[in-house]
Amino acid sequence: MWKRIVVALALWIVIPVPSEARVVRFVVEQVRPVLDGTPFGNAGPYERLDGTVYFEVNPRDPLNSVIINLDKAPKTPNGMVGFSTPFYILKPVDVARGNGKIFYGVNNRGNKGEYASRSIVSRANNNDPVTAADFGDAFLLRLGYTYVDAGWMGNVAPGDNRLVPTLPVATQSDGRPIVATIRVEFADVEGFSRSLEGTVMNVRRVPYETADSDTAHATLTVRSAVGGARTPVPSNRWAFGRCAKGPASLVPSTTDLCVFDGFKVDHIYELNYRAKNPMVLGLGYAVTRDLASFLRYQTHDEAGNLNPLAQSPTTVGIRRAYGAGTSSTGMYFRDWLYLGFNEDEAHRKVFDAVHISIPGTHRLLANVEFADPNNYSRQDIWHDFGSYSYPPMTFAVTTDPISGVRDGILKRPATDPLVFQVDSASEFWQMSASLNVVDGAGRAVLIPDNVRLYYGPSYSHGGGSGLLNPLPPPPSRRAVTGGPASSQDLGCQLQTHSGSWQWTLRALIIALDEWADRGIAPPKSNYPTLEDKTLVSLEAARAAFPAISGVKFPTVMNDLALPGFGVGFTLAGGRITQQPPTLGPRYQLFVPKPDADGLDLGGIRTIEVAAPTATLTGWALRAAGYRQGDLCGLAGSYIPFAQTKAARQTSGDPRPSLEERYGDHAGFVKAVEEASRTLVRERFLLQDDADRYIQAAKGPNGRKLFSALSSTNASADGHDQTQR
Repeated sequence: MWKRIVVALALWIVIPVPSEARVVRFVVEQVRPVLDGTPFGNAGPYERLDGTVYFEVNPRDPLNSVIINLDKAPKTPNGMVGFSTPFYILKPVDVARGNGKIFYGVNNRGNKGEYASRSIVSRANNNDPVTAADFGDAFLLRLGYTYVDAGWMGNVAPGDNRLVPTLPVATQSDGRPIVATIRVEFADVEGFSRSLEGTVMNVRRVPYETADSDTAHATLTVRSAVGGARTPVPSNRWAFGRCAKGPASLVPSTTDLCVFDGFKVDHIYELNYRAKNPMVLGLGYAVTRDLASFLRYQTHDEAGNLNPLAQSPTTVGIRRAYGAGTSSTGMYFRDWLYLGFNEDEAHRKVFDAVHISIPGTHRLLANVEFADPNNYSRQDIWHDFGSYSYPPMTFAVTTDPISGVRDGILKRPATDPLVFQVDSASEFWQMSASLNVVDGAGRAVLIPDNVRLYYGPSYSHGGGSGLLNPLPPPPSRRAVTGGPASSQDLGCQLQTHSGSWQWTLRALIIALDEWADRGIAPPKSNYPTLEDKTLVSLEAARAAFPAISGVKFPTVMNDLALPGFGVGFTLAGGRITQQPPTLGPRYQLFVPKPDADGLDLGGIRTIEVAAPTATLTGWALRAAGYRQGDLCGLAGSYIPFAQTKAARQTSGDPRPSLEERYGDHAGFVKAVEEASRTLVRERFLLQDDADRYIQAAKGPNGRKLFSALSSTNASADGHDQTQR
């Protein structure tokens, strides 16, 4: 590779570089072999590239002018806006041996998680993978993909090998700082002091500095429930500053909040204050567009550096590019597509296909002055904040009956990609997912031909516990200072579950590639709908759920009313001038219908649902002392079946026991085998992963489920019936 770079540097003056290439410098700072040169399938050995990419965008280009405050960013001498970000690439040493395709996994808050979500990784060292455990079974590498990621979210703090860009700060035309009133919300915290932004997913956010530390010019309120009355905290009972031990320890600052009487963990605090110096966060969308476009189409950057994926100084070795994002970055991709970023400045398609996971109908709404895309609307916190379900919600161009807006996420046939979106049950409860298929007035909406919507029934936000996904530890019922706390720390009423989409996602990678590369149609959409009665009102879902002792069904979900953020806010983003927003007409929302076991109907019948050992739900409820009755974050509940008929009858559980369902351990293994065959046939599970499920069912994890039944059988005839 380095010989090619030397040749390219000598030739770059005579090799034309299109003026639309917005990567001005692509600097590889470190090259490391992956696992000491271990070969991966036909692609052979891989190497890891770390470095920095430098961009310039033209603020006058209509494709860029959608970015809020781009015109207020500092300009280069040629009138461009410059910025940079670290990148991370895993590529075949000989790119000609790869499959000629990019898999661009957009990181979540700087953390490189998309690779691990599709690999069997035994430990979480996603940000600096070095060992075999870090790379897992290297699924993407064995398929020959080049894996790419780069920093895009500018308001997270660097550290722990996260990918964080350097984005410009917008100013007024005379150089003075931009100042506006913004709103932040704190919940599930304790103590006296916290940062104005705190942490999400253990990532520290960069707060917007206050422009005025006089508390009389700001407003702090407290309430005991999401919809409760806001009670003002007197301006002499709080301050801008740090005070870990109370007001006597106050150290003034412009990025922290001290509450003299301490935070109440079961209350919600809302601060409205004058902030300054907004970053141009919308440039985070341009990062993915321009880096992916450069790697796919350009042989050199504008400084003459060779594209590391080029097979020669005149030939790029990439023929397909796919993008992927999960949760917040799923919201990112919905916004990214709507804003037109799948078209580069040379009017070429960036990604052939995009795989979006678990955003519901939320859009990231990062293209907003003073945005904080770390936050997202849910029932129990940040309810009317961005990221939010804001029109348009549908991929097809439709008329939203609530707002009157006629629009769609996909409306550019020449550059729109193929799209997979996969949602779990949690997104129907917390992220208005039903609006993907039913409008706010309860009428069905079209799914475009270039879109597939898939559903993971009964899963929490992104996974479900089962044979290959162990249960998380029981909730500690302890608040996390600097929250919001995770669902585990909050203390949900019931045992929660979590797991991984990786088994489904791995199969969908194959289906998406076959669709984009070979024209083979993927499985049909299987999202819940009103027509097939798999989507119902909250009240109907409650009526269908089994009456299990000690289990309460939710009375709330994250409802949605049309927000009014002020005259400066548009469908593409803008400025929020109404804090909090006015709330207009409400959208009619629906949730998946449960069966007699409490498992959701329809969707991809994963092993956890097709051969169940417990009721899994896409909801969980908060415990006493943590605003009891509100939804417990994005967690789901895990309610195991009784092992024996006698135990079920004693507890009054209406759900059949494992004994009644499967007879014995061997019967359970047979059920797993049958469910696996069905999923493989439907192309929602790969055969290798089906074999993993079957072996887990036969092994200690599967046998443990039938321990009481085995003991009973052994005492009856002298040996363990499950071993026959």
